[in-house]
Amino acid sequence: MDPKYRHEWKHVLNTGDLLILRQRLRAVMESDPHAIDGKYYIRSLYFDNPDDKALREKIDGVNMREKFRIRLYNCDSSVIHLEKKSKRNGLGTKYSAVLTAEQAQKIVDGDIDWMLGSDHPLIQELYCKMRYQGMRPKTIVDYTREPFIFRPGNVRVTLDYDIRTGLGCTDFLNPDAVTIPAGDAPILIEVKWDEFLPSIIRDLVSIPDRRVGSFSKYAQCRIYG
Repeated sequence: MDPKYRHEWKHVLNTGDLLILRQRLRAVMESDPHAIDGKYYIRSLYFDNPDDKALREKIDGVNMREKFRIRLYNCDSSVIHLEKKSKRNGLGTKYSAVLTAEQAQKIVDGDIDWMLGSDHPLIQELYCKMRYQGMRPKTIVDYTREPFIFRPGNVRVTLDYDIRTGLGCTDFLNPDAVTIPAGDAPILIEVKWDEFLPSIIRDLVSIPDRRVGSFSKYAQCRIYG
């Protein structure tokens, strides 16, 4: 089955925008049921090769690109996902596979032979890219997310802020791993939808003088190297 690509765009916000949008979204959209008090804490570990292929393709605006990451929420290592995000012609899709904490730690440690025997093609794909392209864990990316959903159009709106980088740290499962603010990382709103974006949501997320742009948390978290 071909992957389903979704429309997505991002705006960079200031604190005033965040306060306005938070109230608007709460009035119309549902909070994601997985959120705790309306938000959750996300930790991702991004991968790249020795030539920083994923980083360079993002910076250069390559039309077809992909990136791999391992992700968990609220420091809960009982649910960990390996994800591959792909972009094509401005549309995005995501592939996902569940990992145990032990499997995630093995990937971080470079113990990858077991991945070839996995029955999940995404784990096998990452194995091949680690084995033959030198792909390795690069940095931790932490941030806080406030997620909202609107069922018509399968719309998802998120407010992301407090983006922090682990620099060269890849100790993904260590809740005490040190991260620092990723430079002057902005507040972001991300909007994703399938075939159509309902006008009520389009109006909700419209902020004067805020243009749709491209922003990568991973690229922001690589600003120090």
